[in-house]
Amino acid sequence: MAETKKLNLKYCVFLPIVLIITIFLWAVPTSFYGIDALTVVQQRVIALFVFAALMWIFEIIPNWTTSLLVIVISLLTVSDKGIRFFCNPEYGQLVGFKSIMASFADPVVMLFMGGFVLAIMAEKYGLDVTLARILLKPFGTKPKMVLLGFLLVIAIFSMFMSNTATAAMMLAFLAPVLAVLPSDDKGKIGLSLSIPIAANLGGIGTPIGTPPNATAVKFLSEAGCEVTFGEWAIRMIPYVVIMLAVAWVLLQVFFPFKAKEIKLEIPENKRKSDWKTYVVWVTFIGTILLWATEKLTGINSNIVALIPLGVLTALGIFTKDDIKEINWSVLWLVAGGFALGTCLQGTGLAKVLINAIPFGSMSVVLVLIVAGVVCYFLSNFISNSATAALLIPILIVVAEGMADPAAANNSQFLAVGGTQAMISFIAICASIAMLFPISTPPNAIAASTGLVETKDMAKVGIIIGAIGFILGYFWLTKLFPFSMA
Repeated sequence: MAETKKLNLKYCVFLPIVLIITIFLWAVPTSFYGIDALTVVQQRVIALFVFAALMWIFEIIPNWTTSLLVIVISLLTVSDKGIRFFCNPEYGQLVGFKSIMASFADPVVMLFMGGFVLAIMAEKYGLDVTLARILLKPFGTKPKMVLLGFLLVIAIFSMFMSNTATAAMMLAFLAPVLAVLPSDDKGKIGLSLSIPIAANLGGIGTPIGTPPNATAVKFLSEAGCEVTFGEWAIRMIPYVVIMLAVAWVLLQVFFPFKAKEIKLEIPENKRKSDWKTYVVWVTFIGTILLWATEKLTGINSNIVALIPLGVLTALGIFTKDDIKEINWSVLWLVAGGFALGTCLQGTGLAKVLINAIPFGSMSVVLVLIVAGVVCYFLSNFISNSATAALLIPILIVVAEGMADPAAANNSQFLAVGGTQAMISFIAICASIAMLFPISTPPNAIAASTGLVETKDMAKVGIIIGAIGFILGYFWLTKLFPFSMA
């Protein structure tokens, strides 16, 4: 009954509202926007942005479906091969249809796909369980050390695997422990919360850790501020370590352990090792090393991501059945965000906005903080991938305006790390949003234990969010900024 009411609310209330707003923004005269140089085609892109934002916020249909819809509408209404009535050059600069369709096979999408392939193979051949046993063993049986072990191990896995898959796997290891701890032991709550906290924070560490990172890297590259896998990791992993230390202390303060000892029973990998297992291990380690040494080898990270796919398929290790395990919905969601960015640039709307809005005279610090707060707020209620896909293309435009040598605040903008700092900070803000069970899939997994109340999650989440926000700002603008491109 509740599910039926929810569907009725979405389809009978939210959907009509979204459609009315979108049609209105699409159909009003361009003069309504108060931008002299705005064309009809650019107006459609604005309407499309609003449509995507509202659909992602209300989740009327799955987020990846909205992304696909955005790509299809873009192809039909603002591309050079769309509906003839709409796609008339007289209405403004059109986007090459190949550019929009290329969003599906963008190099960053391939980077993510390579990460999925490694994660699928790690699970299939028991690398994940073996690594979990090896990495958790040194932490012993003291509750606070076991908690630290979970935080660190989950974070490491989340840098290379899906946050959701990591959280689900580690919960399976933790469930027997939770079952034997005293019912009044608050440490059970802390252990349960360690899973989503570490998964969300750990994903910040690498470009493939979470979709917002991939989106940031993609648009930074297009803006001429390319960030390699190693450059991202060498700056973000120390940030992740500091945040994990903060989380470790917080969880012990709020949820102290009663038990004096915790014994983890992680089952051994029962799969018999064969040549395929060794190939997967070598490929896994080799890929990570190539990602980390991109500047030394000269091989682009996006190209490296295809190496495991090529090697493992050629040897018959990654099969057609394994392809079905790739999280295509995430790839398509990311592609939709890229398509919006392509339309923003391809129609000339980005330049129009730069000229129409005085970014060059705005306070850089204020823009960074406001953008970060908006990203953090939205990411608590909608997918952090969708939030990044929506905000980063817009903020790239803001950054270009501030990076203009003629801008009054150009020196201030460069002083805080420039475009790299702004966009990377937004990616961080998307990942530190973990207030509610709906905020991220790992949060929902933790809530499914029945041990974590929303107030507990929100209490820890708001403190981690505030500390992560402040530390992230100073980390990227003052303490460890990217070298200026």
